[in-house]
Amino acid sequence: MLSYSFRILVVDDDPSIRQMLSLGLAQEGYEVKITENGESALEIVPGFDPHIIILDIMMPGMDGYDLCEALPEISKAAIIMLTAKDKSEDIVRGLRLGANDYLVKPFHFQELLARIEVQLRTRFPHLSGQRSIGDFIIDESSHTITYQGKSLALSPTEYKLLSYLLWNPNQVLSKNAILTHVWGYDFEGEENIVEVYIRYLRDKIKDSSHRVIQTVRGAGYRLVPQQM
Repeated sequence: MLSYSFRILVVDDDPSIRQMLSLGLAQEGYEVKITENGESALEIVPGFDPHIIILDIMMPGMDGYDLCEALPEISKAAIIMLTAKDKSEDIVRGLRLGANDYLVKPFHFQELLARIEVQLRTRFPHLSGQRSIGDFIIDESSHTITYQGKSLALSPTEYKLLSYLLWNPNQVLSKNAILTHVWGYDFEGEENIVEVYIRYLRDKIKDSSHRVIQTVRGAGYRLVPQQM
């Protein structure tokens, strides 16, 4: 469970999505409120003061784009757009209007959780604090990671990559997901940059056998934080 009760507002006109996210996020330790339209969201935000707003685009009345544009005036929450609109121009428009992330429906709940955690660490590092994950300890306030009691000397990119792996332990993360979270949507380099930095991390933690950072052929990478 979370050591701090982060608040999440879900704005979506699909009742099944609202119910699923309300139950799932509450089980993860988040305080959750749901609403079906932009107008009511604007009424809820000042009193609820969410850390994260999960926002659909296609809603009656005030759509997600309009709400996204209005939110910065009343909230410092990170905005994650969750929508069936999957064209590049839709994504670009959402990000330019102020969204911090963009996830297309249908989606995997675990991926949404990972994106929420990334936004919380980035936007509210003073609240995220220190977390033990197997043989690792991650300290968001000082941007340091220790492994088996020893502090790792990490570049900023190595820290972002290892943090992302650690916040998703024992889960397979695709190269595309890693590229998006660590290097950003607008990265124009080669995809093999992920392999290069995975190798750097393995060297730092002396994981020559790839038992800690595992390659899942054809799928991506999985970090197993504690060896039995």
